[in-house]
Amino acid sequence: MGSKDQKSEVRSQKSNPPESPHTPLCKRGAEGDFKGGEGGFVATRDAYGDALLELGKKRNDVVVLDADLSCSTKTIKFAKSFPERFFNMGVAEQDMIGTASGLSLTGKLPFASTFAIFETGRAWDQIRQTICYSNLNVKLVATHSGITVGEDGASHQALEDVALMRVIANMTVIVPADGNETKQVVHAIADYYGPVYVRLGRSKVPSVMPDDYQFQRGKAYTFHTGKDVNIVAMGIMVSIALDAAKILKQDGIDAGVINMSTVKPLDHEQLLNAAKACGLIITAEEHSIIGGLGSAVSEFLSEKHPVQIIRVGIRDIFGCSGKPEELLKLYGLTADDIVQKIRESLLS
Repeated sequence: MGSKDQKSEVRSQKSNPPESPHTPLCKRGAEGDFKGGEGGFVATRDAYGDALLELGKKRNDVVVLDADLSCSTKTIKFAKSFPERFFNMGVAEQDMIGTASGLSLTGKLPFASTFAIFETGRAWDQIRQTICYSNLNVKLVATHSGITVGEDGASHQALEDVALMRVIANMTVIVPADGNETKQVVHAIADYYGPVYVRLGRSKVPSVMPDDYQFQRGKAYTFHTGKDVNIVAMGIMVSIALDAAKILKQDGIDAGVINMSTVKPLDHEQLLNAAKACGLIITAEEHSIIGGLGSAVSEFLSEKHPVQIIRVGIRDIFGCSGKPEELLKLYGLTADDIVQKIRESLLS
């Protein structure tokens, strides 16, 4: 027999039926923004919300699904303007993926969003069996990835999502470096047919991509090719890698930086050029070093042009609760950490 409180809860739920599926709810995870900087800083999830709104105005076939987190994923921007094309699936990520798949088969272009930990973990079977096996045109855009989720802690810090998505056939995996690139990614994948996973963050990040930058699926962007070392980074680690390169320049070390925003398929040409230009490659990711960018780079170069590779990322551990800046320091993901590893390697 249930307790009196449990029975009261059931009665309350029955007397208050769920709202329309087109109503965005902001109950689970409706936290405030991490205030990570002033002008020139924007969270990639905010850029995603803006891009979705732009896309919705251009294309009537775009539909958006969310798992009760639209205020946090910023799909609420689309929901408010196009309520008839927005579907709040509730706390039912697997159902969301199945519904998105069905919508794609009717000719719609679905964008399905929630936190990365829920989208890639809880719904992995549906993503593999329903979307990727049938090569459906569904776009999975997940926010709140990595340790910079911050105080939400290990249960909400997806450190394995790139690995989980990269291993599935037909899946494209993209990790934008800033807001400008995120907007371009959203528009670009809308014109590409096939499953795509886009990894976004909660925290505000610096704008690093040049004004004339044009995103292309499968193409990396090289800021500079170094003669001593080249840093291959994704997401938030691109700005950190650029900071590291500036520090190294003061020591007379020529360090290049590559934004490998498309983790799958990798840009083999630029990666090979970087490896041939020096004897040391550093990979930098706010993700586990197992199965992520470091693994992808190592797999390719070990076969085509073996060089020394040092992977900067989360070791074989879970995250913890804390402020984003503190966690980046705790897990060795700062510019100083990258600089130290490069100095140690070049001096050894």
